[in-house]
Amino acid sequence: MYKIALILICAAVLTSCDKKEPADCEAKICTENFAMISFSFTDKDGNPAAVKNYSAINQRTGDSIKSASAAYMNMVQGSFIVVDDAYLEKLSAEGDDIKVSATSEATAQTKSAILKVSGGKCACHVQKLSGPEKLAFD
Repeated sequence: MYKIALILICAAVLTSCDKKEPADCEAKICTENFAMISFSFTDKDGNPAAVKNYSAINQRTGDSIKSASAAYMNMVQGSFIVVDDAYLEKLSAEGDDIKVSATSEATAQTKSAILKVSGGKCACHVQKLSGPEKLAFD
């Protein structure tokens, strides 16, 4: 009788389990690359533009994004690392809109663009889904 009860309990437990397995992020095979998404501001002739008040804001969360690699990578005038893999888990898998803005030092004109970038807990790297690579001041 005890064996029959144990078998029935095991059968009930097994049949009550959800057949869908949760996403197993650990089983994913990722490269060791460190992905970065860059953006550039140019003058009307396409030359790099000196800018001030640069910002990158995640429109879903309101977070100001500071790239971990920006300190040593933003050496080209007007070019910025918007987001990198250090911010990966703070992004949604569906993609977040990142508003990139800056003001031209030459013209005092402020320009903005939206980049859609995906990431998430189970993603290997940040990925740009849409948006421009550069923006020109008039």
